[in-house]
Amino acid sequence: MKKKIGSKACIPNPALDPFQVLVGEWQTIGSHPYLPDVTLHGRTTFNWLEGGAFLIMHSEIDDPHFPDGIALFGSDDMAKTYFMLFFDERGISRKYDVTMTGNQLKWWRDEPSFSQRFTMIIEDNHKMVSTGEMSREGAAWEKDLALTYVRVQ
Repeated sequence: MKKKIGSKACIPNPALDPFQVLVGEWQTIGSHPYLPDVTLHGRTTFNWLEGGAFLIMHSEIDDPHFPDGIALFGSDDMAKTYFMLFFDERGISRKYDVTMTGNQLKWWRDEPSFSQRFTMIIEDNHKMVSTGEMSREGAAWEKDLALTYVRVQ
Protein backbone atom coordinates (compact mmCIF):
# COMPACT_ATOMS: atom_id res chain seq x y z
CA MET A 1 0.00 0.00 0.00
CA LYS A 2 1.25 3.45 -0.90
CA LYS A 3 2.15 5.73 2.02
CA LYS A 4 0.11 8.96 2.29
CA ILE A 5 2.17 12.03 1.38
CA GLY A 6 2.95 14.05 4.50
CA SER A 7 1.68 11.32 6.82
CA LYS A 8 4.36 12.05 9.43
CA ALA A 9 2.62 15.39 10.06
CA CYS A 10 -0.72 13.69 10.85
CA ILE A 11 -0.16 13.98 14.58
CA PRO A 12 -1.81 15.89 17.42
CA ASN A 13 -1.04 19.61 17.46
CA PRO A 14 -0.17 20.33 21.12
CA ALA A 15 -1.23 23.97 20.71
CA LEU A 16 -4.81 22.77 20.14
CA ASP A 17 -5.01 20.74 23.39
CA PRO A 18 -7.40 23.30 24.99
CA PHE A 19 -9.93 22.56 22.21
CA GLN A 20 -10.28 18.88 23.23
CA VAL A 21 -13.37 19.75 25.29
CA LEU A 22 -15.22 20.64 22.06
CA VAL A 23 -14.69 17.29 20.34
CA GLY A 24 -17.94 15.42 19.85
CA GLU A 25 -21.48 15.84 18.58
CA TRP A 26 -23.75 18.59 19.93
CA GLN A 27 -27.42 19.48 19.54
CA THR A 28 -28.04 23.20 19.38
CA ILE A 29 -31.02 25.33 20.32
CA GLY A 30 -31.01 29.05 19.90
CA SER A 31 -32.36 32.34 18.70
CA HIS A 32 -31.63 35.23 16.38
CA PRO A 33 -32.95 38.78 16.86
CA TYR A 34 -34.11 38.96 13.21
CA LEU A 35 -36.44 35.99 13.91
CA PRO A 36 -37.78 36.95 17.35
CA ASP A 37 -40.47 34.28 17.73
CA VAL A 38 -38.49 31.37 16.28
CA THR A 39 -36.59 28.75 18.27
CA LEU A 40 -33.71 27.42 16.19
CA HIS A 41 -32.68 23.76 16.29
CA GLY A 42 -29.51 22.31 14.82
CA ARG A 43 -26.43 20.18 15.16
CA THR A 44 -22.70 20.82 15.38
CA THR A 45 -19.76 18.43 15.42
CA PHE A 46 -16.13 19.06 16.31
CA ASN A 47 -13.58 16.43 15.24
CA TRP A 48 -9.84 16.16 14.91
CA LEU A 49 -8.57 16.33 11.35
CA GLU A 50 -5.36 14.75 10.07
CA GLY A 51 -4.55 13.00 13.33
CA GLY A 52 -5.16 16.11 15.42
CA ALA A 53 -3.18 18.61 13.36
CA PHE A 54 -6.40 20.65 13.00
CA LEU A 55 -9.91 20.73 14.44
CA ILE A 56 -12.87 20.75 12.06
CA MET A 57 -16.37 21.97 12.88
CA HIS A 58 -19.50 21.11 10.86
CA SER A 59 -22.70 22.99 11.68
CA GLU A 60 -26.29 23.13 10.50
CA ILE A 61 -29.51 24.74 11.68
CA ASP A 62 -32.95 23.50 10.61
CA ASP A 63 -34.01 26.85 9.21
CA PRO A 64 -33.44 28.07 5.64
CA HIS A 65 -32.21 31.46 6.92
CA PHE A 66 -29.02 29.82 8.23
CA PRO A 67 -26.49 28.11 5.95
CA ASP A 68 -24.67 24.87 6.71
CA GLY A 69 -21.04 25.63 7.47
CA ILE A 70 -17.60 24.12 7.90
CA ALA A 71 -14.80 25.67 9.95
CA LEU A 72 -11.18 24.64 10.36
CA PHE A 73 -9.28 25.63 13.53
CA GLY A 74 -5.51 25.90 13.55
CA SER A 75 -2.69 27.64 15.33
CA ASP A 76 0.50 29.59 14.89
CA ASP A 77 2.71 28.22 17.65
CA MET A 78 5.37 30.95 17.32
CA ALA A 79 2.82 33.76 17.66
CA LYS A 80 0.79 31.72 20.19
CA THR A 81 -2.40 32.54 18.28
CA TYR A 82 -5.36 30.60 16.89
CA PHE A 83 -7.46 31.14 13.81
CA MET A 84 -10.54 29.73 12.16
CA LEU A 85 -11.29 29.47 8.45
CA PHE A 86 -15.01 29.29 7.71
CA PHE A 87 -16.91 28.31 4.56
CA ASP A 88 -20.64 27.86 4.02
CA GLU A 89 -23.10 26.59 1.44
CA ARG A 90 -23.56 30.12 0.02
CA GLY A 91 -19.91 30.09 -1.03
CA ILE A 92 -18.94 32.60 1.66
CA SER A 93 -15.51 32.19 3.23
CA ARG A 94 -14.14 34.12 6.18
CA LYS A 95 -11.11 34.14 8.47
CA TYR A 96 -11.62 34.65 12.20
CA ASP A 97 -9.12 35.23 14.99
CA VAL A 98 -9.67 32.89 17.94
CA THR A 99 -8.83 32.75 21.64
CA MET A 100 -9.39 29.93 24.10
CA THR A 101 -8.94 31.10 27.68
CA GLY A 102 -10.10 28.90 30.53
CA ASN A 103 -13.71 27.98 29.76
CA GLN A 104 -14.20 30.73 27.17
CA LEU A 105 -13.85 30.34 23.41
CA LYS A 106 -14.05 33.50 21.29
CA TRP A 107 -13.80 34.11 17.58
CA TRP A 108 -14.11 37.40 15.71
CA ARG A 109 -13.45 39.21 12.49
CA ASP A 110 -13.04 42.94 12.05
CA GLU A 111 -14.01 43.83 8.50
CA PRO A 112 -15.40 47.32 7.83
CA SER A 113 -18.44 46.13 5.87
CA PHE A 114 -19.39 43.25 8.19
CA SER A 115 -17.73 42.46 11.53
CA GLN A 116 -18.70 39.62 13.85
CA ARG A 117 -17.76 38.34 17.28
CA PHE A 118 -18.84 35.18 19.02
CA THR A 119 -18.31 34.11 22.64
CA MET A 120 -18.89 30.56 23.89
CA ILE A 121 -18.86 29.73 27.59
CA ILE A 122 -18.08 26.06 28.23
CA GLU A 123 -20.17 25.35 31.31
CA ASP A 124 -19.08 21.73 31.62
CA ASN A 125 -18.31 18.75 29.43
CA HIS A 126 -21.98 18.54 28.36
CA LYS A 127 -23.15 22.14 27.84
CA MET A 128 -21.90 25.32 26.18
CA VAL A 129 -23.69 28.66 25.80
CA SER A 130 -22.81 31.13 23.07
CA THR A 131 -23.70 34.67 22.10
CA GLY A 132 -22.93 36.45 18.87
CA GLU A 133 -22.77 40.07 17.80
CA MET A 134 -22.43 41.81 14.45
CA SER A 135 -21.70 45.25 13.09
CA ARG A 136 -22.52 46.38 9.55
CA GLU A 137 -20.63 49.24 7.90
CA GLY A 138 -19.00 50.23 11.19
CA ALA A 139 -22.33 50.77 12.96
CA ALA A 140 -22.93 49.88 16.61
CA TRP A 141 -22.70 46.23 17.61
CA GLU A 142 -26.02 44.39 17.66
CA LYS A 143 -27.07 40.94 18.79
CA ASP A 144 -26.56 38.05 16.38
CA LEU A 145 -27.05 34.29 16.64
CA ALA A 146 -27.17 32.82 20.17
CA LEU A 147 -26.89 29.05 20.66
CA THR A 148 -26.85 26.58 23.51
CA TYR A 149 -24.93 23.37 22.78
CA VAL A 150 -25.83 20.12 24.52
CA ARG A 151 -23.53 17.15 24.02
CA VAL A 152 -25.01 14.12 22.24
CA GLN A 153 -21.75 12.13 22.13
